[in-house]
Amino acid sequence: MIEKEVKEFTQKFLKKINRKKIHLVSHFDTDGITALTIFSKTLKKLGRQFSVKIIKQLTENEINLFPKNKIIILLDLGSNNLIKLSKLQNQIIIIDHHELENRKIPENIEIINPHLLNNPENLCASELSYLISKEISKENKTLAYLSIIGMVGDVTDRNINKTKNIIIKDSKVKVKKGLLLYPSTRPLDKTIEFSSRPFIPGATGSYHGAVDLLKEAGIEKTGKIYKALIDLDENEMKKLTTTVLLRFSSEDKTQEYLGNLYLIKFFNKIEDARELSAVINACSKMGYSEIAFMMCMGNAKARKRAEKIHIKYRQYIVSSLRYIDQNHKIQGREYVIINAKNNIKDTLIGTIASILSFSSVYKKGTIIITMAYNNDKIKISTRIAGRNSKSNRNLKQLLDSIMKTIGGEYGGHKNAAGCTINIKDEEKFIDLIKRKLEFEVIKV
Repeated sequence: MIEKEVKEFTQKFLKKINRKKIHLVSHFDTDGITALTIFSKTLKKLGRQFSVKIIKQLTENEINLFPKNKIIILLDLGSNNLIKLSKLQNQIIIIDHHELENRKIPENIEIINPHLLNNPENLCASELSYLISKEISKENKTLAYLSIIGMVGDVTDRNINKTKNIIIKDSKVKVKKGLLLYPSTRPLDKTIEFSSRPFIPGATGSYHGAVDLLKEAGIEKTGKIYKALIDLDENEMKKLTTTVLLRFSSEDKTQEYLGNLYLIKFFNKIEDARELSAVINACSKMGYSEIAFMMCMGNAKARKRAEKIHIKYRQYIVSSLRYIDQNHKIQGREYVIINAKNNIKDTLIGTIASILSFSSVYKKGTIIITMAYNNDKIKISTRIAGRNSKSNRNLKQLLDSIMKTIGGEYGGHKNAAGCTINIKDEEKFIDLIKRKLEFEVIKV
């Protein structure tokens, strides 16, 4: 367990921030924003003043904008930027779970990252933030639910280890096993129509298709509306699960679409952690990360705004998937390149890549590369199709080799990585990645 490292880090953390001005910087996804909320609430309880910034990517420009007179706390960021951060005069504190560019930690940086352990634990930034917060004060156990939202949002909930179990118990969430559709608290017809994880062939994006699937499963309306997923009895859950799984290819495994549903009390109402994660993510992807943060901090008006943003986001996702289905893609041996240009927002192209990787559209192990314009830049996201794919390919290393040739910002993991390049290098990037992927297939 990481208990010893958390205790040591927390002691150093409290000494470092003593009487210092603090600037919190977090990634704009669910994990980053829930980590930011945990630290914001923790620092408020300590009576500390701090400023906050939420960013898409820790670029060189963002680093140069750091206030010179403050201690910088990076949440869900920084592990891949140690060399650049070492050049600052600031004291830097990093709470992150991404792979490190190297294991030599500069003098001005204090870091906690599972990858630095001899036996790394699969913990995301919000979980690490919660453990530190609880170490500061046991009263902060009330913040555990935020780390559950972050855990689900970062898809680290498949393998529940001892540390995760402790966090789940602290959070007092209700756990129910079932089909991984969300929101589990809303009528099933709408849940299925807007389901993107999993993407259900013939039902996602089609209300009539969703209703037909429910009829096929033998699930009828209760009065004027359909039941929610959490209200299904054991027999109904089995029938719905079987019907949904029959929509996928035989290569897909049942356990990929079954798991724990986490029900959380949020604004005095029982909510699905996956839905809350999706709302936070939607706000950030649509350019309203501050609304997501305010919602997590407990602002009721922000919650209402966030729900409206989420509805627009889901509609946009469905139309984006439809665009990809109907337009040209570059397909090779065990890879596909989807160049959406200006047809899909750059902030959503990673989400689209993830949805496709979790769907049954592409064979397990297929490399999915998605591209979208952002002014004079191109945002690129890569994924490996199939949940828990055991592919030998490392997407972070793949992008690393290409960035050394054409330049650009990049980061991520073995199974999910991204980069940003200049638009003038569009064709060069496509040509390079095609050649590298074709060569790897031949080599294997």
